Amino acid sequence: MKSSRLVSILLLLQSRGRMTAAQLAGELEVSVRTVYRDVEALAAAGVPLYGDAGHAGGYRLLDGWRTRLTGMTTGEAEALFLAAVPGAAAELGLGSLLAAAQHKVEAALPPELRAHSARIKSRFHLDAHGWYADADEVPYLTDVAHAVWNRRVLRVRYRRWKEPTEVDRRLEPYGLVLKAGRWYVVSGPRPVTYRVDQMLRLDVTDEEFEAPEEFDLAGYWRRYQEDFQDRLHSGTALVRVTDAGAARLTGRQAAACAQNGRPDGEGWTRTELPVESTAFAVGEFLRLGAEVEVLGPPELRAEMARVVRELGVRYGDCG
Repeated sequence: MKSSRLVSILLLLQSRGRMTAAQLAGELEVSVRTVYRDVEALAAAGVPLYGDAGHAGGYRLLDGWRTRLTGMTTGEAEALFLAAVPGAAAELGLGSLLAAAQHKVEAALPPELRAHSARIKSRFHLDAHGWYADADEVPYLTDVAHAVWNRRVLRVRYRRWKEPTEVDRRLEPYGLVLKAGRWYVVSGPRPVTYRVDQMLRLDVTDEEFEAPEEFDLAGYWRRYQEDFQDRLHSGTALVRVTDAGAARLTGRQAAACAQNGRPDGEGWTRTELPVESTAFAVGEFLRLGAEVEVLGPPELRAEMARVVRELGVRYGDCG
């Protein structure tokens, strides 16, 4: 660990020029005292590194001196593919490898490209996690990732929504997917998707498997999402919606309104929208308040009326 940190200090100073001990400590996630000791070790090893005191001080390498220690390890090269999602890399236990790989790539760039990469980093950030929810506890994520990478069969105790709620499964983990802050594992031989946070017990076996060469994780996930949406929105509702209500529609409902909506001459748009169950659709339309009127099917309109009447009784004496 220390040798890796010493190399990181060299690469940081080589790519960024003068840096204070506090800045180095922040980059490496160690104490300032640790940086002092590491700098002393580098100087003792003959690295032409010196420090300046004062407000504009810091450590720097002798002008013109460069290290050739920019070759990435296998783990660092693998972690670099998660550079766009640093939080995911950390969850998979690859955070330090990713940081080391980025330092090495940065040090190998010519000054003009190095400045360009720093500008991109300062202006764009990708956060894959969703709003309004705490991150899921995923205690077995690292084990699942290990099994995916090493092609090892998993034996898991899994919690699902229907009876029996707890089942035992044998998984051949083809790949991991991070969607809106939630981890999924795609398992063979007939591709099935499981939520990693719903695994109650897990054993990584010594049994190996081979995924089909033609299996495409990204392609599978795209088709899975399309099928999921088709199954989810199996019904339709006929509604009238104001411009303000239409602007608050999202996903397939927004697309359906834009494609099929027709003005009704009274300042409203009449359209058919895809919906899930009646209960779920009621909740979706209630959030639009008076900006929507459900015209059909009859059971959905009746349920909307019942809920609105109940709300009227509950809040009737608030005026």
